[in-house]
Amino acid sequence: MTKHSAMHETFAIGRKMRAPVSRVFAAWADPEAKRQWFACHDEWVSLEYSLDFRVGGQERNRVADSDGVPHTYEARYLDIVPQARIIYAYDMKLGETRISASLATITFEATPSGTTMLFTEQVVFLDGYADGGSRRQGTEILVDRIQAYVERDASTAH
Repeated sequence: MTKHSAMHETFAIGRKMRAPVSRVFAAWADPEAKRQWFACHDEWVSLEYSLDFRVGGQERNRVADSDGVPHTYEARYLDIVPQARIIYAYDMKLGETRISASLATITFEATPSGTTMLFTEQVVFLDGYADGGSRRQGTEILVDRIQAYVERDASTAH
């Protein structure tokens, strides 16, 4: 008999970025831009990626880790306010096993030096999956990567 469980966690990661809101928002919205920063493990192999950035649109990212195990992220966009807010729900699978379901909200605020971006996630880890903080750690890596991407672009813009 399988034991079913649900462990809840909420975390928020804020970041001040030296790039305009339009550039930071576009890094989430444009499929080619997002592919450049949306990975927390460079050594993993991309198997599939798609992004339909609109309310009701979906995103899918399948990668294989260094042991060949597939990790699948599937999201559905619930709310998009250009230059202000993105809300999406997503689940994660290891192989064929769903390990979590989440609601993520990203807000963008213009500042004199660029943008303040706040990423908030409400996650439910399923059926005994022990995360040990790796979701937050992986998300912090993603936030570091988007910051490097938009700031690099900002420094090369004319």
